[in-house]
Formats: sequence, structure tokens, C-alpha cells
Amino acid sequence: MVTDRVSEQGEVPSRRRYVTSPRNLLLALGVTSAAFLPLQAAHAQQSVDEDNAAPVIEQETPAEGPTSPDQTADGPYLSDWYHQNVTAIGSKNIRFGPQQVDDIYLEYEFFGRKGPLDLYGYVDFPKFFGVGNGADSGIFDKGSPVFMELEPKLSIDDMVGRDLGIGPVDEWFVAFDYIFDWGHNTENRQNTLYAGLGADFDTGSPLGLSLNLYKRRQWENYGAANEHSWDGYRAQLNYSYPLGTFDNGASLIYVGFTNHDFGSDLGDDDPSRTNESTVATNVLLYQFTHLRFMAVARYFHNGGQWNDGVTAPFPDTHGDSFELRSTGWGYYFGVGWQF
Repeated sequence: MVTDRVSEQGEVPSRRRYVTSPRNLLLALGVTSAAFLPLQAAHAQQSVDEDNAAPVIEQETPAEGPTSPDQTADGPYLSDWYHQNVTAIGSKNIRFGPQQVDDIYLEYEFFGRKGPLDLYGYVDFPKFFGVGNGADSGIFDKGSPVFMELEPKLSIDDMVGRDLGIGPVDEWFVAFDYIFDWGHNTENRQNTLYAGLGADFDTGSPLGLSLNLYKRRQWENYGAANEHSWDGYRAQLNYSYPLGTFDNGASLIYVGFTNHDFGSDLGDDDPSRTNESTVATNVLLYQFTHLRFMAVARYFHNGGQWNDGVTAPFPDTHGDSFELRSTGWGYYFGVGWQF
């Protein structure tokens, strides 16, 4: 999901415009269960005008801030750096699992920058409103009660006290992406860590751009053959662009991210799985200071590393054989409140 944040002024001099990889939104992922929305996203830095209108993105980091630990910023949010929102999300044709899933669920999202720590994360409560298709299950019907993703990044520049930017690279990070699905048993659980390096780029324009390269450590993975192993890599590209502001105080932002998973061994001995998977997410966020609306179109290519077009090696929820449909478009719509 798209989020707004006000970053802390760092000690390292820089021309940075911080862009955080979320996140999807979600949550962005390797093998995730189909019921959830991992809309992680790039997070453009913003400031708030004196009338508490919608945040204006892509502003330089403000020099003013709290002068003592118990002081908060003069603004409409609870914290000067740690920002949050709660969103009700409806999803359609989501293709991370062997069957397409429709769901309406609740998401809590958080994000911010404090010193070298650049933080993004969310917690989903699947099928929270009791609405979904036959392949959907969640918190109240013996499905997963919680799906979460946490994406901390640590600025190498800040930790060594030097500006290490070179060419278009503005800042370097040690980057992580941890995904956990608390399924009701081991076969319905995911536990994945991505770890690697990240970079933010100075594009010389309002375009925000960042890249993360990860190695994947897989623990539980819904019973898949690559459990408890190092299996594959992920390249994650995040991008954002402000589209405009309006007289009513709202702003419109485009945010996108693409995850390409490669180098896995999962499909070597299983024709229903693949070694590569790509998911490209496109978000339009229309937001006021607190109220926000989002519309998302997400393209899956072998989503969840399921091989599109082959017959699944197990029956569907009705006991019938079915064809895997892991390539195509899925959609999300959400209404949220940021605080």
C-alpha cells in the first residue's frame, strides 16, 4: 500500500528523497497465501501544510523536529515519524495460491524513518468481515488469523557516518523482508526471510525509485518442497510519482512495485510449480490528511510459483480437478484512515 511519512533529519548530508520499499501493500512476495494483500510500496516523503490539507509528497526532509524525547511534531498524526493507517480492503482474482481468491479483510499498516532505520510493515486479518469465495478462509473459519510482512532497512550511509552515494545511487541499505502467515497448522503456514542490499536512486525528478536484491531463506511454505532451505533470489523494484493535488485538499499518487523471484529449485521435480515468478503492482492512491482511497491492479505471472495452465496435483474445495490459473490480473479496492 502507499503510505506517507515524514522522515527524521539524518546527520549525513545528502540530497536524498527517501523512498521506502514497502511492501504491497503488501504487502510483494514470493509464495504467499492467496487470501491476503501484501501491498508493500514505495513511500514518498511528505509534509503537511498549515491548514492540515493532504500531504504534499516528495519534499526535502524538514530541518525542524522534536527537540526532546517526549515532544511530538506539530501535525495531524500521532507521531512525528511513526505513521499508521487502518484499511478495509476488497480483493478479486488474487493468484498467489493454486486457486484464485476473493476476500474482504482488514489491514493495519505502519511506516517511518528514524535515524538509520527505514521501516515498513503491515498486519492483515484475512476474511475479517466473513466475506470471500469458496477458496477463501480466514480468521473466523479455521483459516489463518494473521498474515504479516515486515520490511526494515538500515542505512549503511547513516551507520558509517558518510555519504556513500555514487552516480544515481543516493543511499545504500542493508535490506530485509520477513513474511509470516500464521496458518492453523504447518501445511497452512508460511515463514520466509529475504535478506540483501538496497539502494535509493536520485532521478532528478519527482519520480521515486529504489531497488532491493535479496537472497531467500525459506522455512514453512504451505508444505512445498523448498521448506527449510535457502532457495532462490528476489529483485524488487519500487517506484512512485505524484500525479497532482486538488482544491479540496486531496492528492493523487501513483505507486508501483515489481517483484521478480528467480533461481529457485521448486519447479525442478514438480511440473505444477515454477522456478521463477513475477508480480507487478500498480496503485492509485487518492488521499486527504486522514481519509484515503486506493485502487490497485496487479499482474501475476506464475503467481506463488504455480505453473499456469497445468492441472493441479490435488482437487479443489469441491473434490474436482482444476486447472491452475496463476497468470492474469487481480484487483484490490480499499478505504482507510491514517493517523
